Amino acid sequence: MFSKKIFIILALLFPTCPALAETDTEIPLPATDVKISEESVDSIAVDSIPIPDEVTYALDHMLSSWYQDKAKKSQCDTAALDVQVPDSVVKLRLSLMPCVIEMPYNRHVRSFIDLYVVKRRSQVSYFRRLGDYYFRLFEQALDKHDLPFELKYLPVIESALNATAVSRAGAAGLWQFMVSTGRMYGLEINSLIDERMDPYKSTHAAVKYLKDLYEIYGDWHLVIAAYNCGPGNVNKAIRRSGGKQDYWAIYPFLPRETRGYVPTFIAANYALYYAEAHNICKADVEFPNPIDTVIINQRIHFEQIASVLNVPKEQIKMLNPQYRREIIPGDLKPYAVALPVSLTGMFIDKFDEIVAYKADSLINNRRAEVNTALAPVIYHTVRSGQTLSGIAARYGVSVTRLRQWNNIRGSLIRPGQRIKIYR
Repeated sequence: MFSKKIFIILALLFPTCPALAETDTEIPLPATDVKISEESVDSIAVDSIPIPDEVTYALDHMLSSWYQDKAKKSQCDTAALDVQVPDSVVKLRLSLMPCVIEMPYNRHVRSFIDLYVVKRRSQVSYFRRLGDYYFRLFEQALDKHDLPFELKYLPVIESALNATAVSRAGAAGLWQFMVSTGRMYGLEINSLIDERMDPYKSTHAAVKYLKDLYEIYGDWHLVIAAYNCGPGNVNKAIRRSGGKQDYWAIYPFLPRETRGYVPTFIAANYALYYAEAHNICKADVEFPNPIDTVIINQRIHFEQIASVLNVPKEQIKMLNPQYRREIIPGDLKPYAVALPVSLTGMFIDKFDEIVAYKADSLINNRRAEVNTALAPVIYHTVRSGQTLSGIAARYGVSVTRLRQWNNIRGSLIRPGQRIKIYR
C-alpha cells in the first residue's frame, strides 16, 4: 500500500483516472470568494449538467452484449409505466437508505434518478440480475477493507457491469482501469492477459485504489469524483476553490462531465435499492451461477474446453474475459480458469483430453504467432534501391518472416513503406 505522500505525488504525475476520461480541460471559473452550497448547485439548470459519457456509453455497450442475447421473456413487466413519485418521497427515501456515503437530494440527483427508473428501466433490470453475480464479489472485497458497500454500484455507471467493456479512452473492465493505474495496483496487462477484465482481481485492485483515495481526501464524494476524473483534476479544483474540501464547494471547478458523476452515483444507488418500488424486475438472463475456478499449468485454448465439455465457447469467454486471445497460457505460470460449478469435476477428469484436443491447430501452430505478439517491434522505412532480401539480411531475419509480418506478396516494396520487424 502506498503511503499518503507517495500517492499524492503519483496523483499529480498521473492525473488520469482508472475510469474513462482523461481530461485536463480548462473550465470557466467563478470568483474565488463565491460560496457554494447544495442549494446554489441545485439552482443550476439541469440541462447544463451533461450525462456522464460513461453512463451513456456503458448502457449502450451493454445492450449489444452477450447478456441481452441470452435474455428470456419474464412474467414481471418492467416495461409497465412507472408511477410518478413526488420529490418529497424521493428525498425521504434517500435519507432512509442504510448508507455511510451521504446521499443528498437536489434537482440534478432527481434528473439522473429519472434517467434510471423512467428512461432506462430495462437496463436497470439487467443490472439487478447481473448484480446477483457481481455484487456479492464487490461486497466481499469492500468488507475486507472496511469500505462502504454503496461503492459496489460504481461499476454500474462505469461499465454497466460488463467485464469486457472498453471505453473510448482505453479504460477497460468492470472498474474501467486505465493501463497505467491498473499496473500500479498489480494487474497484469500484456498481449495475452488483461486482468483489468478479471472480475476478482480488478475488484480487489479498485477497492485498494478507493481506499487510497479516501486516505487522501477523507470525503467519499471527493473520492468518487477523483475516481472519475483523476486525483490531479480534483486537487486542481480544490486549489481553485480556495482549499475547500467539500464536493459541492468545488463543484463549479471540476471538469464539466465530472459534475454529473456524483449525482449519477447517488441515482444508481437509489435506482437499485428502490427498484421494486418502481416496478423494475430482475431480467431473466441465463447467467452461470455459481462458478468455481481451477488452476492449470498447461496452455489451453477456449475451444478445447468448449468442445470437450460440450458447452458454448461464448460462456467460457464470458467467465474468463481476462484472456485476450482465448488462450490460457498455463505453461508460463499457473493461471485460473473459471467454470460453472457443475463442470469443474468433468474438467478435472477430462483435463488430458482437453489438452490433446486439436492441439496442433489450436496451440502448437499458434505459438509462433503468440511469441510474435509478445516480442518488441521495430519499423524500417524503405529507402530507394532497397530490397526485401537486403532488409531481411540487415536485421537477421528471413524474407518469409518479413512477408508474413507485413502481409507482403512477392518481393515488391516501395520507397517510404514501413516494414514491421519483430526482434
